[in-house]
Amino acid sequence: MSGRTSSTASADLAAGAGREGNSASPGPENRVMTTEPENTVRRALAYASHGWPVFPCQPGGKEPATRHGFHDATTSPDKIRSWWRRQPAANLAIATGRPGPDVLDVDQHGDAGNGFAALRQLKHEGLLEAVSAIVATPSGGLHAYFTGSDQPSGRLPRQHLDFRSGGGYVLAPPSQIDGRPYRLIGHRTHAGGLDWAAVTSLLDPEQIRPVQTKAAAPGDLSHLAAWVERLQEGNRNAGLYWAACRAVEAGQPAVLDELAQAAAATGLAGGEIARTISSAQRRSQRSLSTKPSARGRNDRPRRHGGCGRP
Repeated sequence: MSGRTSSTASADLAAGAGREGNSASPGPENRVMTTEPENTVRRALAYASHGWPVFPCQPGGKEPATRHGFHDATTSPDKIRSWWRRQPAANLAIATGRPGPDVLDVDQHGDAGNGFAALRQLKHEGLLEAVSAIVATPSGGLHAYFTGSDQPSGRLPRQHLDFRSGGGYVLAPPSQIDGRPYRLIGHRTHAGGLDWAAVTSLLDPEQIRPVQTKAAAPGDLSHLAAWVERLQEGNRNAGLYWAACRAVEAGQPAVLDELAQAAAATGLAGGEIARTISSAQRRSQRSLSTKPSARGRNDRPRRHGGCGRP
């Protein structure tokens, strides 16, 4: 994709979040992201006051400057001041996942590709409406910030997207790489979460579809619960979401209880299971409600859902 196309995608998403200067100035409690020039320790303290744990990285780099990396992240003002007193030029990192933010990392890999086509697809499907801030990265990519969750981090390498949540971190403004800064290009005061299972199901459904060892009768979903129970860590949310979509679209809501029990057996938390199934129900029902019973050759309704197709 050309640089111009990437810039257009960035501008579209930034406009959705609200360009800085085009929205009302947020109150102090909402000023976690700002374009105002500030030194790094002041920005670190601001993130921490918002409840986001932070830690230092090596000056000009992404490598942690503490022994245990993101595990050392804190909101303690004294600890933060101590770190940057010892190393004033250190970059600033935020630990992702609740209580920190979730971050969608849109990569720019030059001739190898980038994530802007996938970003536009997510925006078209309404999956980015809850974005709270957009940060331009030194490589030409983007970080899209969302309310933090307990979802595991994930990757879609073919789409050049990374999801930074539990067990991850991102560099944040005013950090720099080779003299190029991370820059806030859009923000808004109201935010929500990103459903990574829905993202995965939309962009890479092959990653989560079950392989059936024998043909199932039409409408037979009895194999889904056993498949969900065999899902490995890192794929459990997306797999549960996909299976729940199938059950709703097949008109078999009773299967959802079986899927929930199977997901619990894999170690997923009850709240995460309920959230994932509810999300699948909303998007599948939206898809069914907009699907015409019959349509002419030239009638091409906008695609909804994002649950993937078997």
